[in-house]
Parts: sequence; structure tokens; C-alpha cells
Amino acid sequence: MILVTGGAGFIGGNFVLDWLAGRDEPVVNLDALTYAGNLETLARVASDPRHVFVHGDICDRARVDQLLATHRPRAIVHFAAESHVDRSIHGPGEFIRTNIEGTGILLEAARAYWNTLQGVAKEAFRFHHVSTDEVYGSLAADDAPFTEDHPYQPNSPYAASKAASDHLVRAWFHTYGLPVVTTNCSNNYGPFHFPEKLIPLTIVNALAGRALPVYGDGLNVRDWLYVGDHCAAIRTVLERGRPGETYNIGGWNEKTNLDIVHTVCARLDELRPDANGPRSRLISFVADRPGHDRRYAIDARKIGRELGWRPAETFDSGIRRTVEWYLANPGWVANVQSGAYRDWVNKQYGAST
Repeated sequence: MILVTGGAGFIGGNFVLDWLAGRDEPVVNLDALTYAGNLETLARVASDPRHVFVHGDICDRARVDQLLATHRPRAIVHFAAESHVDRSIHGPGEFIRTNIEGTGILLEAARAYWNTLQGVAKEAFRFHHVSTDEVYGSLAADDAPFTEDHPYQPNSPYAASKAASDHLVRAWFHTYGLPVVTTNCSNNYGPFHFPEKLIPLTIVNALAGRALPVYGDGLNVRDWLYVGDHCAAIRTVLERGRPGETYNIGGWNEKTNLDIVHTVCARLDELRPDANGPRSRLISFVADRPGHDRRYAIDARKIGRELGWRPAETFDSGIRRTVEWYLANPGWVANVQSGAYRDWVNKQYGAST
């Protein structure tokens, strides 16, 4: 059995579904169900006895201790995090609490549990910390992509909180010997993505005929990773990664934000034409976010060289699968567009969106 934190969120939810689709090993899924946690994402495993969902917070040490003692997992896969840069700018406190304090509490609980194990079970145990390329800061146009040895230079409260959590994980390995692995991924996209991020927001707004907000000049560059490829990489690192190591996971797909929006519009125009014309007409440039990093790019050669992982999806194939999923699942989209989500989008981009 493995324990997954944040397994009702976007990446964590996809990982749980992917894990249970490919193996019989059960999952205990701990999630606080904050605004981005969505049990509808896990609907197809709701009655699966291999999936044990627990509503709880990683900052609740007693709850974490109880889960570890009861279920005796062989690994912890730690997704739980506040992850939206814009939200971190408006309110950094929750990012400090969940990403830093929560990770510290989880590490201490894991260390106490690991020290109760013996022999092969203790040697095989892993704490897999899932992090982001944003900890490395921003690249110039001609800079080489981020390697695992790139200095940490976080520029947003979100990135700083994840950088701090990475440092905690590293310290628990070097100080206590806790067998950890860390992965730093590039921008994910795919099914079940909460529509505050660029790709799902573009899809749902374009289908509704609303403005498609693009920050600044739209030329900020990101590397894009299909979430299914990310799940496969995490499984690979969990199985064969060396304790104490960091592995960068990227899609080898550097695109500007404006390119992304135009591509999504083109796929929607192809799959569900709009009588009013190309959806690119809806693009609306908005004031840039404070401290907006210009470029991220991941060098994923280490995980390929050492563990044999490479992404299966190109950006063209991945974005088509993503758009098709949103077109086929309007009920899921409608349900997450209510309440807190709408309040947030109106606050961030203005009621016109």
C-alpha cells in the first residue's frame, strides 16, 4: 500500500487513477479538499476497495500518525500543496502553512514511522516529494534549461514555499537518513485540471465565448508536460530512483503563453466550430502579474539517462487529448465553475472574463 497526499487535486488525482488502472496495490488518499480538491475527479474509483479516501490535512500530525500506523504504507507520494502563483501573491499565508509547515510535519511523521520499520521494509521505504521547476527562478531566452544542479532562485511566494519544502526534504535525508526522492516538474496539463490555470481556463472561456486573458505580451515561455507522462515518471522514480536524488521531469515542449492560447483555439475550432468565427478573436491582453518569470525550461536528460523515462506525448497529441476530454466532460467542468472558483476568476481577471 502507498499513501498519497493531495490525491484529489489535479496531478494527485490523475496519479491515483493512473496507479489503480495499472496495478492492484491499494492507495490511501489523504486530501484536505480545499478549493482545488475535487472528489468528482475520483468518481470512477469511489467504490473501489483499493482506494481509501481520507478527508484530512497534512498539518494534522495526529491524523497522519494514525494513518501510517493503521495502513503501514511502503511509500508516501507527497502532492499536497497550494500551487497557484496568482493566489500566492494575493495570500501567501496558506502557501507557507501547507507547503512549508505541512511538508515539515509530514516528514517528521514519516521519519517516526520509518524508524519503526525493520529489515527489507525499512530499506525499501520511500518518501517521494513532488515539486516544481519554479524553484529555479527565471531563464533568459538563450539560457540552458534547468538541470538538477541549477541554483534555487524562487521569485514568487508559491515558488519560495516549494523551494523551502525541497530544502526540508533534502535535510531530512542528509540529517536523518530518511530515504527521500524529489521530482521537479514543468507545467502540467491534461484532464481534471482546475480552470484557473492557462490551458483549462482558455478552453472553458473559449467554449463560453468569453475573453481569453493573456498576461503582458504573452511571450512568457514554459515547458509543458502532459499529466499522464508525469504520472508515469513518478512511478518510475518511485520504483527505481536513488534515495537522496532529485530528478527533473519535463515534456521537452517550450511554448509561449500566446502560442498555447492560439493552439487551444485552433483545436477547439477544429473539433467544435464556432459560428461566430475563430476563437482567437477572444484573446484579451491583461496587465502582467507582479514578478512574472519570463521563461522556464526543464532539462530532463538525467531521468532519461538513469531511469529510462521519456514523455510519450508530443504537445500536439497531448493538447488534442486534453481538449477532447473537456469537450466530453461538460458536467465536471460546470460543477467546478461554481462558487469559489467563479469568485476567484472575477477577482483575478475582472468580471468580463
